[in-house]
Amino acid sequence: MSDENTARMATGTLIYNSEYNCLELDGYELQTGDNVEIRVFGSWVPGQVAVDAGGWYLFTLDHVGIRLHTGLPARFYDSGIANASILQPSLTPPPHILIVDDDPALLSALPRALTLRMPGIRVDVSDSPFEALKMIHEQRYDAIVSDIKMPGMDGLGLLARIREVQPDTPTLLITGHGEHDLAIQALRGGAYDYIQKPIDRDSFVAALLRAIQTCQLRRRVEEQQLALEVHARSLERMVMQRTNELIEANATKDKVISLVTHEMKSPVNRLKNITTLLRQKLEGTEVDDIVNQGFLEIEQSIARTEGLVQDLLNTSRLETGMFILHRERRNLIELCQTLLNEHAERYGQKLVCEFVHAPVEAEVDAEQVRQVFDTLLARTPEQLEESNVITVTLQQAKHEAIITVRDLNAHIGLGLGLYVSRKIMERHGGHLEVQRFPENRSTFFLMLPLLPESMIEEEDLDATGQQFPSTHAVWTITDKKHSQN
Repeated sequence: MSDENTARMATGTLIYNSEYNCLELDGYELQTGDNVEIRVFGSWVPGQVAVDAGGWYLFTLDHVGIRLHTGLPARFYDSGIANASILQPSLTPPPHILIVDDDPALLSALPRALTLRMPGIRVDVSDSPFEALKMIHEQRYDAIVSDIKMPGMDGLGLLARIREVQPDTPTLLITGHGEHDLAIQALRGGAYDYIQKPIDRDSFVAALLRAIQTCQLRRRVEEQQLALEVHARSLERMVMQRTNELIEANATKDKVISLVTHEMKSPVNRLKNITTLLRQKLEGTEVDDIVNQGFLEIEQSIARTEGLVQDLLNTSRLETGMFILHRERRNLIELCQTLLNEHAERYGQKLVCEFVHAPVEAEVDAEQVRQVFDTLLARTPEQLEESNVITVTLQQAKHEAIITVRDLNAHIGLGLGLYVSRKIMERHGGHLEVQRFPENRSTFFLMLPLLPESMIEEEDLDATGQQFPSTHAVWTITDKKHSQN
């Protein structure tokens, strides 16, 4: 390799020479057609130097024009490999254009000029605008070049028809020298650019290259948008499919829960009936305390299992929207008294109550409130081993009743029952809150909306307008063995 070629392969920097109005690469003036590489984002991009009205640019292998400027790292190709074959496109198909002109000489010269400067380009020609329209209907072009003055239909008329058939295809119109009005009219009519006669080959190639690049980039955007739409529809179908699968899985889960709860209810009821029958048979006979205690524990276990079955059933109903409240007007003092009496009798506990005020009325589903009480008080035998007393208070604060259950062990979890209890209270228009205290103690607050006639009127408030809960009833639950001691 000669010293000159070696120097030309070295990396240099582009510099604009204002004295000679040229672009130089390490002292060599760049000429149209020179094989040059430029460094862009850490990579060398090869191409040929071209010139248009805007200056110098690099025509790359993929038919993309990159503007050249001072300071850009660049180097020449080795002359041994710098030939026209390297300009075959690598990523995009070769451009396909149509030239329409009634001048046979121009139809012959322009395709040859384009083939020399843009290797691989496909050029169709037509000497009639009507024939050209047929070709445009049958073939999609990257650019169309047309003379503005032709017999039968001029370039402006053809431009209007092209805009109807291929609105995204850029059209360049050839005008006569000095026909500025026609050029402006062409641009207003939607032409991409105009070429004045006599045609300068370099300017013509540069303008056509820009039009081709614009068209191909626009089509790539359209293809990407289409791909995104297809991908979005695919994702939408996938999401819908997964949603249906989740719905089916959830429905299956609800069916299993419903089936299990119904299957469990039968043996639990059977055990409960047998235990009751055995107790009735043993009444009046002498039995050991161990037997009595055994029966008591069996009954307590059955009650807890029964509560669990009911929790499962309520969960299934809540999830499927089948949970229905059967409300009725009830005095909450009487309802709490009845539920606590049943609980104390079931677990052999002592219940002491004190009434203070008038009845507190609300519309509630008594059976569902029973379920909440059973859940909160189900572990009171274990609770009372650590605490001597559990207190239940009924208070009223303006528009709601507050049932408070104090001194429960925070370590004894309620699990599913607490979830169901919260939902039951919410369906009543109220809520359930839990407050933790030191020494592993906790207090549950059940809030229920009152009937209008039970609400406290404004005149019942104090001078500051504050409303403190008024206590209507207090119950204490203790273990009978602790009470006897």
